[in-house]
Amino acid sequence: MTQPVPIRRAPSGPLLTAALELAARMVPVLPLRVGKVPFGNCPACRYNACGGRPNMKAPGPCKCPRPCHAWAAATTDTATLTGPAWASIWKKTAAVAYHPGGTGLTVVDLDNAAAITWARQTLPATRTVPTTRGEHWIYRGAMQSANAVRDGVDIKSSMAYARWLGPGTGTMTALPEAVRALVAKEPSRIRPTPHAVTVPAPAGGGECPHRMPAYLDRGIAMAEQRITETTSAVHITVYRTFLAVLSAHGRCGCLTDAYIGRLFAAAQAKGETVRHCTDAWTNALTRLGL
Repeated sequence: MTQPVPIRRAPSGPLLTAALELAARMVPVLPLRVGKVPFGNCPACRYNACGGRPNMKAPGPCKCPRPCHAWAAATTDTATLTGPAWASIWKKTAAVAYHPGGTGLTVVDLDNAAAITWARQTLPATRTVPTTRGEHWIYRGAMQSANAVRDGVDIKSSMAYARWLGPGTGTMTALPEAVRALVAKEPSRIRPTPHAVTVPAPAGGGECPHRMPAYLDRGIAMAEQRITETTSAVHITVYRTFLAVLSAHGRCGCLTDAYIGRLFAAAQAKGETVRHCTDAWTNALTRLGL
């Protein structure tokens, strides 16, 4: 007797419905797990084994179907959102987020009453969305994202995600220079020039084992992963990660500008400034006597 072929049902639920409605309006969306953070890399992409690090700048070339690259996983493709690879994810999803920069928007995240008062006195009115602790002010126009540009104020646009909390109220207006200026105070935040590191070669000569590409690449990829997946205490995490990398690879001179640039880029993708990155790197060098 022929066994009936099971019917695969598409995932459903209010969060997926909201995501599909946003995608239909060409707003790139992604699911968030508990804690308002993206889902971690899938096993195939652990430690960016898939080569997924370029996703920190633009989607691809990673072909992983799972939403495991934070903001770069945001999509408007309904086939992806409802496909089998994401079905189990929606069952564990706690919220929906979107990539503001991907749809030409900037979110000024006001995290407390004082920040809201500052915005009302300083910024032009625009569409506002109530949040758990404050408000999102949404402007037309994309820019570089940055955290803690002032007390209780984050900028979420390119290379960032914002939680979807509803359409909000008010008329959306153009991104003002006053918001851009909050980030412009720190020049070259997008593509910093990595600081070269000069360290002594190992005593006794011989080939440094860290120069094996697989060994060093894996170490840098794990460091990037640690920075990327942190959800709190970013400053401390960046410093400790830099310290760990220099402890393992800093005395033989194998850390090139390209490797250091990857670490700086990962830190800046979490909102760190060039100054913060440089200070953390210098402090780690001092701590190790390098």
